[in-house]
Amino acid sequence: MDMDLDALQEQLPQQGMRVSPRLVAANHILQLSSLELQQTISSELQDNPALELIDLPTCPTCGTQLQGSICPNCLRRQKSDNQLLDGPDANDEPYYGQNLRSSDEEFDPMTQVAAEVSLPERLLTELRAVVQPDLMPVAEYLVGNLDEKGYLDCSLEEAAYECSAGQEDVDLVLSLLQTMDPPGIGARNLRECLMIQMEYLETMGIWQPFANEIIGTHLTELGEHKFSRIAQELHISTDVVANVWDFIKRELNPHPADEFSSSAGHQDARETRSSYVLPDVIISQRDGSFEVEVVESKRFLLRVSPVYSQISADVERDGERYSDDEKRHIQQYVTRAKLFIANINQRRQTIHRITSCLVECQSEFLSQGVRHLKALTRAAVASKLGIHESTVSRATASKFVMLPNGEVIPFSNFFTASLSIKDVIEEFIENEKAPLTDAEIAEKLAQRGIHVARRTVAKYRMQLRILPSSLR
Repeated sequence: MDMDLDALQEQLPQQGMRVSPRLVAANHILQLSSLELQQTISSELQDNPALELIDLPTCPTCGTQLQGSICPNCLRRQKSDNQLLDGPDANDEPYYGQNLRSSDEEFDPMTQVAAEVSLPERLLTELRAVVQPDLMPVAEYLVGNLDEKGYLDCSLEEAAYECSAGQEDVDLVLSLLQTMDPPGIGARNLRECLMIQMEYLETMGIWQPFANEIIGTHLTELGEHKFSRIAQELHISTDVVANVWDFIKRELNPHPADEFSSSAGHQDARETRSSYVLPDVIISQRDGSFEVEVVESKRFLLRVSPVYSQISADVERDGERYSDDEKRHIQQYVTRAKLFIANINQRRQTIHRITSCLVECQSEFLSQGVRHLKALTRAAVASKLGIHESTVSRATASKFVMLPNGEVIPFSNFFTASLSIKDVIEEFIENEKAPLTDAEIAEKLAQRGIHVARRTVAKYRMQLRILPSSLR
């Protein structure tokens, strides 16, 4: 069993709704991080001679596209700031030195070397946005006890004892940790790791019949390839079981922290494993308003090669000059290039729309900090934009955004945080005409687009030191 499951570690989740090749391709492009997108474009350029990339020359100071060798943005700033700076005269060439970087809006985050962020550091950064400050020692203890595979290497009782915390508090922090990226992080065993990933994929619109049942009750038999026994006990065909096995190998990863493991294999791999985090989107503030920029749109332009465009036009005008093989070659690669470019453009537009919506909903968070983070869900954003929730999930999964203050955070930080939910619960209770039960509070939260279970409401209410409805 171990040998078979270890082989799964090289299979990363392939997110996509198995509907049509075009939709699969669009979803695949949408879900890619900035680094993965660069790798995908590089691979496509090698495979498709009809696709061409043009690097856009950009200003090293502000990132604006250059006009020749001059940055019009910096030139305007230089003229307006000339009286305050000891830099060159307004008639000289635009100056890109440190003196011009007098405000945050002139700072180009992409000119800095990417910050090296370890997995524990990243997890703790995300947890600080959703965990109450007095429970952060629990979060730090749990994150500090993740092994090299991403599994929790301590018992919850031990964590509660070491942190002098209640069992319910430890359960809550663990449940929040297990919502973080990579999916499956913080699991206590293989079964829980795979079940967490199954829940994640279901939010992306990906589902496999009987996968949950087989993972939940017959994982050992599945690893031993006892398909017939599983099929007999669940009253399904062996083909269904085989499909689940293929799904697990293709979509799930039994070692979620593998991508952060040290390739050198040092003994301190847990401390040295890291990833380079580059923002996929930059939010800047200019003249009192926020602006959204999808990073790759400033860096390159994709187009169909002029040579192939000309040949394609010639084929349409005078096809008799070309053989059937030549026609197929031209049509295949030109069509493939146009589809790839369309998917890239659609990705940019979708990410831009979603980020703009987040900026609109979370403007107070952007300007005043995490304490002003409003309760928000992906479903609420999807409803506001008129798109599917899975589209929002794909567009924000494993992606990072740079805030106006220069901080780089995961997109998940924009969405429902426990601090914000507690504020809403407290508001409901303060304004109640008759004592609200936890179930009624959960219903009122759902009306605001915040979907949490009754028991979660009870946990948050107890943390707020508010008595149950029967005692209020």
